Amino acid sequence: MPTGAITEYINVAQVVLYVFWVFFFFLILYLHRENKREGYPLETGSDRRGLVQGFPAMPPPKIYDLPHGGTATVSDGKADRREVKAVPTGPWPGAPLEPTGNPMVDGVGPAAWAERADEPDRTFEGHVKIVPLRVAEDFQIAGRDPDPRGMRVIAADGKIAGTVHDVWVDRSEMMIRYLEVEVPKQSAADAPADGGPAARNVLLPMMLAQVKRMSGRINADPSVPLNQRLMDGRPFEIRVASVCAHHFEEAPLRKQPDQVTLLEEDQTMAYFGSGHLYAMDRREPLI
Repeated sequence: MPTGAITEYINVAQVVLYVFWVFFFFLILYLHRENKREGYPLETGSDRRGLVQGFPAMPPPKIYDLPHGGTATVSDGKADRREVKAVPTGPWPGAPLEPTGNPMVDGVGPAAWAERADEPDRTFEGHVKIVPLRVAEDFQIAGRDPDPRGMRVIAADGKIAGTVHDVWVDRSEMMIRYLEVEVPKQSAADAPADGGPAARNVLLPMMLAQVKRMSGRINADPSVPLNQRLMDGRPFEIRVASVCAHHFEEAPLRKQPDQVTLLEEDQTMAYFGSGHLYAMDRREPLI
């Protein structure tokens, strides 16, 4: 037999197949293990003390270098000990949770948010990514599009929640992310005694708002014919279907007037998004 002619007595194709199977097994094991860097360990039991890792176990902590300085440790093995303001509807494991307070504020169900970094997101160049137009002076609203600034905000209950004070843009994606809504105080008792601002500015996610023409009924003038009142000359307004006007009074605020952190973004999206379920008690079926 010539030297090196192993194909004379070994089925090379079968050996390669077995090697591939072994490689693929360890690849799946590795990916499944790396997948447990977030969301683990799982918690079980009403006391939230039982920790479940499953097979394979959680990977060891890994330190990542952040693009703009600092580090982040993933899979530190620490369980989430935040208070859950909800109680199970049944004694069995996995029973649905019923909120005990205001679920939109307490972060229950669709109003839950992730504990992201309490610092603003940044562009590739290191600048703050999401800022209002008063800061991003090189951005502007296209001339053919309506400018939301100054428009009134109509909530799901048909009431005026406030007025758009400014527009927040994404410097990387070139799009509007939030509308800064100026919400007036509802009564004189709510006004600050030290002469501070008489309104609070909250961020309304643009994905949950619509720019619409004013309703003909709201903008009605008996002296103007109906066909003229419903023409495209009607002014625009912002309509929100997820929350009512009074919900803007409890919407999350920001620490900095011209910045929004990743944590504040998650809380804001959770608050307004959960209104589709909690704002007008839409949890029950229609029939």
